[in-house]
Amino acid sequence: MTVTTTEPKAGAFDRKTGRAAANPERRTGVLPTSGHVAVRPPTAAHLSDEDVERLGAELDAIRDEVLAQRGAKDAAYIKKMVKIQRVTELAGRVAMIGARSRIAWSAGVGLIALGKVLDNMELGHNILHGQWDWMRDPDIHSTTWEWDFVAPAKGWQHTHNDLHHTWTNVIGKDRDVGYNILRVSDDQPWKPRDVFNPLVNALLAPTFEWGIASYDIEWDQYKAGYKTREQMMSDMRDLRDKAVGMVLKDYIATPLAAAAVGAVVGKAFGRPARFASIAARALGGTVAANALRNVWAHSVIFCGHFPDGVDTFEEEMIDGETRGDWYVRQMLGSANIDGTRVFHTLTGNLSHQIEHHLFPDLPSNRYIEVAPKVRDICRRYGLPYNTGRFGRQLGSTWKNICVLAVPTREEWAAYRAA
Repeated sequence: MTVTTTEPKAGAFDRKTGRAAANPERRTGVLPTSGHVAVRPPTAAHLSDEDVERLGAELDAIRDEVLAQRGAKDAAYIKKMVKIQRVTELAGRVAMIGARSRIAWSAGVGLIALGKVLDNMELGHNILHGQWDWMRDPDIHSTTWEWDFVAPAKGWQHTHNDLHHTWTNVIGKDRDVGYNILRVSDDQPWKPRDVFNPLVNALLAPTFEWGIASYDIEWDQYKAGYKTREQMMSDMRDLRDKAVGMVLKDYIATPLAAAAVGAVVGKAFGRPARFASIAARALGGTVAANALRNVWAHSVIFCGHFPDGVDTFEEEMIDGETRGDWYVRQMLGSANIDGTRVFHTLTGNLSHQIEHHLFPDLPSNRYIEVAPKVRDICRRYGLPYNTGRFGRQLGSTWKNICVLAVPTREEWAAYRAA
């Protein structure tokens, strides 16, 4: 194997954006300053440097083709999704006002949850990735969009876009590997707290937005001295402001508005109802809708990196990593979910997690057409293309979380010796 140089040059790979940079500058602590070619995992050990270079060129060509075709059709898609999301959530809140029966209440909960899912997954996640910045629409732009999620957009963009997509599945670098509270890989040393893995995950699912919000604060980085007090306080203020606004909107303003309107409408139609009763139903409905959204987001996201067959990487394995090596790591460190177009939309097209990690800045509606090409590349280069039905991927994810809670004999011995 030949040694890969790491001197920056025009067109070199920028880990932050996932694409070539015209005038790249090395960022201390992000790009390796020295070293040899990356050490490939067993699943890619058969690839030569030339293979990896050709693979990278093929994936670059796929990305360039989509960028060349991107235009009015894509803009119309995302604008339509914005309208659908807003109408859906509004319909849910209207239904909640007159929800006198269990069926009507359930319909309201379902519509609000669906609206929040669309807001978070197909809109928020992808807009905040900059997938639609090319439109130059100030209302649909990564620098102005704020989503219906407790985690402030700016903090999430740092931990997700800058860190997770740069260091995908690198133990010790990608903090999304377990979110500092779960053991999701046997490459993570076992600790006594890991016996609570299943319980912690079960509690995290319905409260996922709060878990991500607290994770994005990077308390561990502050304690370790990597984050200044000023940065920490700024992030805390942002979270406080966002959380207060979300609580006021969902748990105070919405129930009160529903009760006020419901009482007036009910009286007008000769069906009076108690103010407190309507408010309580609306509050319960909003709590249920948020929980449903959280469980869905948690399930989809965990299926992207934690099912069977997904690789993790040691930090030394990526020293001197080329663009082609980065592509290989993204494919081996991600997993897809099979489904229909509607299902893909509800996942924010994160059911195409492999394609998303290869091309995080391409419009999400394009992943479905890119996926067969990526799958063919994996086949021709002898790389696994991890995909499966939702139940299988989610089941294997939960199985791994439960299994990893209990140490093997070797892991127990290593813990005792540490």
